[in-house]
Amino acid sequence: MPKIVATHEVDDVAHWLASPKREEVFAGIGANIRTYVLPGGANRVAVTMDVEDLAAFEAKMKSDAGAAAMKYDGVRPSTVVLYVEG
Repeated sequence: MPKIVATHEVDDVAHWLASPKREEVFAGIGANIRTYVLPGGANRVAVTMDVEDLAAFEAKMKSDAGAAAMKYDGVRPSTVVLYVEG
């Protein structure tokens, strides 16, 4: 089960950290979801999760539910960078 690391910018770090959307959207796709923030007040954050089915993960990211979750969380979509454990 590879680990996914996603880095991106958000509008409000505290809101992003408190959001239930990650768990809601990735339930059944991602496990061991963890959040990270860049110290110093920057709006750069990261999330990691173990993903069993990469195709399902990618489909969820491109889905309406994925887009709605990113909007709710204040994610700046153009800043998302995904890394897959190699």
